[in-house]
Amino acid sequence: MAKQQHSAGWVASQKRWLLAFLVMLSVSTLIAFFIRAAFDSCDRNLDVVGKRVPLGSPIGTSPSPLRFMKSKLVLLVSHELSLSGGPLLLMELAFLLRSVGTEVCWVTIQRPVHTDEVTYSLENKMLDRGVQVLSEKGQEATNIALKADLIVLNTAVAGKWMELDATLKENVPHLLPKVLWWIHEMRGHYFKLDYVKHLPAVAGSMIDSHVTAEYWKNRTRERLGIKMPETFVVHLGNSKELMEVAEDTVAKRVLREHVRESLGVRSEDLLFAIINSVSRGKGQDLFLRSFYESLRLVQEKKLQLPKMHAVVVGSDMTSHTKFESELRNFVKMKKIQDRVHFVNKTLTVAPYLAAIDVLVQNSQARGECFGRITIEAMAFQLPVLGTAAGGTTEIVVNGTTGLLHPVGKEGVTPLAKNIVNLATHVERRLTMGKRGYERVKERFLEHHMANRIAGVLKVVLQKSKSHSDA
Repeated sequence: MAKQQHSAGWVASQKRWLLAFLVMLSVSTLIAFFIRAAFDSCDRNLDVVGKRVPLGSPIGTSPSPLRFMKSKLVLLVSHELSLSGGPLLLMELAFLLRSVGTEVCWVTIQRPVHTDEVTYSLENKMLDRGVQVLSEKGQEATNIALKADLIVLNTAVAGKWMELDATLKENVPHLLPKVLWWIHEMRGHYFKLDYVKHLPAVAGSMIDSHVTAEYWKNRTRERLGIKMPETFVVHLGNSKELMEVAEDTVAKRVLREHVRESLGVRSEDLLFAIINSVSRGKGQDLFLRSFYESLRLVQEKKLQLPKMHAVVVGSDMTSHTKFESELRNFVKMKKIQDRVHFVNKTLTVAPYLAAIDVLVQNSQARGECFGRITIEAMAFQLPVLGTAAGGTTEIVVNGTTGLLHPVGKEGVTPLAKNIVNLATHVERRLTMGKRGYERVKERFLEHHMANRIAGVLKVVLQKSKSHSDA
C-alpha cells in the first residue's frame, strides 16, 4: 500500500512539473516570437508591387531569410507596452531580429510614469534577449534614430513620437526615408492627420491583411486627402514554440485536463471559447446572446448533446468596466452561471486552446485587422466560428475550416445555429479542425512569416540606401 501511495505521489508530482513547464513554455511562445497572428489571403506569397517573393524553405533546414539583417541597427517605436496585440507583435519582431544578430533598440511612447508590473515584466524580457530599452525622448533616442538603418513605427498613433522632442522634430526629413510603418488598426478614429501626416513620405507601410490595406488606401485618400506609401500586406505565422505544444498529444492532454478541472467542467462537455480582451468591439456580448440562444435551440429541438459551456478569456477582474458588468449581469439574468466561465486576461492562451472544442472569433464592425488567435486555434485543430469581416475572411475558409456569420445583431441567430451545428455534428467539427491545421501548416508557420518580412525589409532598406546616396 505504501509503495502504491508513493507511486501515485510520484506520478502526481511529475504531472504538476510537466504542467508548470508547459505553462511557462506557452508564455514564452506568445511573447517570444513574432506577430500576433498570421494571416493569409489565398496565396502563399508576399505581394510587393506586383512582384512575387517566394516563401522559401523552412527555418531550421536552411539559413534564416533575415540573416542579411545581421549587425544592422533597428529602432522599434511602440505607442505603448502592454499585453495587447500591437506591442506583443513588435516584441516578437524584436526577438526575431535579435536571433540573427541585429542590434535592436526599443522606445515606448506612452510609458507609465511609475513602472507597473506588466511594463516591468515585458521590458525585462526584452533586456534578457538583448534588446536595448530607451527613453522616448532625449539625445540618446535621437542619436539612435539618426544612426539606425531602419525605424519601425508600430500602429497608426506611433507617428506622434517624431513630434515629442524638438531635436527629433528637426530631423524628421532625415528619418522618414528609412521608416517602415506597421499598421494594425481598423477603427475610423485613427484616421487623424495628427497621427499619420508623415505617412506618404515613409519608405513603406506594412499591414496585416488585404482588406485592411484596401481600407487604409481608400480612407486616407477620401478622408485625409493623402496617399499611402508603397504598402506591403504581410501575413504572419505561428511560432515554432506554439506549434510544438499544439502538436504534442501528451502536453495537450495534460493542459486540457488541468484547465477543465479548474473550470469545473467534465471531459465530455463541449466548450466554445472567445479569447480576446473584453471590449464591445470584440463582441463578447453578442457571443453570449448567441450562446444563450443556442441553449434554447437545443432544448426546443430536444437534442441529446453533451453539456455546452461558454468560456470568455480576456476579462479584467480588477477594472470592473461597465461592459464587463453588462456581460456578468446578462449571465445572471439568464440563469446560466453554471454554463459561462470568465477567465482573466492572460498571455498563456495555449492551455485554453488545448482545453476547448471550438474558438469563436466575434470581432465586430470591420472585424479584426488579422486576429492571430484564429491561426493559433487552428494549430490546435479547432474549428473557428468567426465574423465575416476583416482578416478573419482571409484565414477561415467558410464551410471548410470553420463557419462565418454576419457582424452585429444580425449575426446573433446565425452564430447560435452554427454553435448547435458543430455541437451536433462531431465528425464535421473534427474534420474542420484537421483542415484548419493543414491550412496552418501550408501558410501560417514561422518560416512563411520570416520570408514575408524579409521581402519587405529588403525593399525598405534599398529605398533608404538609394535616398542616402542621392
